[in-house]
Formats: sequence, structure tokens, C-alpha cells
Amino acid sequence: MRPPPFFIADNLGLDFLNTLAVPVDTKVEWIASGEDLLVWLKQAGLVPQDVLDGLRKSALPGELDAVAGQARALRDWFKAFVYKHMGKPLDSKALRQLEPLNQLLARDEAFGQIVVRDRLSDGEHGHGRDGAGVARLALRPRRRWRSPETLLLPIARSLADLVCSEDFTYLKACEGPTCTLLFIDRTRGSARRWCSMAVCGNRAKQAAYRNRAQQVGK
Repeated sequence: MRPPPFFIADNLGLDFLNTLAVPVDTKVEWIASGEDLLVWLKQAGLVPQDVLDGLRKSALPGELDAVAGQARALRDWFKAFVYKHMGKPLDSKALRQLEPLNQLLARDEAFGQIVVRDRLSDGEHGHGRDGAGVARLALRPRRRWRSPETLLLPIARSLADLVCSEDFTYLKACEGPTCTLLFIDRTRGSARRWCSMAVCGNRAKQAAYRNRAQQVGK
């Protein structure tokens, strides 16, 4: 049985790259189909539920599966970029390699709408309520979802955010012998070694304990 997707990277762009991984001993693909892609986008909080429902109903046969294939190709291409640059800061020379991502971002039709909100959600900008309890105005981000291919746009944005907001010096791969999960190390002293202490960290502790026991027994 396939485990649920991992959101352990502390960055959605890396979480997307982790949709193909070897978390323990077996390679797992979380975007094998169009439906898989819709499920992951919902769990990642990248696409509103009503948009996912609408595209699920309006898509032509095989159309969502084709978009999932494009998502996998995007993931494979960008993962190669990450492995090439991880462990050191990105410099301006990397921009040319990111041209395919810029081309995808150029297809976006994002815009903002002024709304009345008494509490701001993620991505909104405004002032909440004043002292009298009167609702203020806020700018809410919107996007035109014209076709299933637009599902790639929030993914592209998350990859762009990774490139522009994170220091690749702190981008790591789990040290588990077979694990391939990536993450941003935000710990003091950059001490994080595992995707999860409950999985790979615990396995490493058990392996170290067995090794010590064997040494004592000799």
C-alpha cells in the first residue's frame, strides 16, 4: 500500500520533488496519474477544492493524465538542477538553466481582487479589523484556471520560490542509506540529517545499536 505523500521538506517546491522518492526501501511515485496529481495539489494546498472539482469534471479523457506526465517531466528536470546546485549558494549563472521554468511561469494568469475580509488568509494583504470592529479591505490572489495544464502553474511558482527565497547551502538529502527525500535544514548549526527522526533517524539509531552490540560480542 502506498504511503501518504511526504510534506517534510519545509518547502513546497522540495515537497513536490519528493513526490518520487525512496523513503524506506522501495521507490514510490505519488503522481502516477491525473487523479494522483489532483490529490497531491489538494494536500499541498496549492489549488482550491472547487477548481480541482471543476477541472476533474471538465477535462477530456486522458487530459489530466497527460498533465500529470508533464508534472513528472518538470519534476525530473528540476530535481537534476537541485542536485547540481545543492550545498552551495546559487549565483546569477544559474539563471540560464532556469529558462524552461521562466517560460512556464510566463503562462500564468494570476491577478488580485479587492475583497472585504475580517481575517486574512495566507497570501492576502490588508489590515484586518479596526478598533470598532469594522471589516477592512484585503487583496486576495486569484488565477484563471482555463485548462488542466494551468495546474502546473502553482507548482512552477513553488519551484521559483525555492530558487529565489532559499539558500541552497542548507538544502540537503536525507542521510538514510536508501532514502532520497530532500529538505531545507533550518536547525541550529545545520544539524539535521534525516527526513524524519521517526523513520530514517530511528533506523539509523537501531543500526548503530546493533553495530555496538556486535562489537561488544566479539
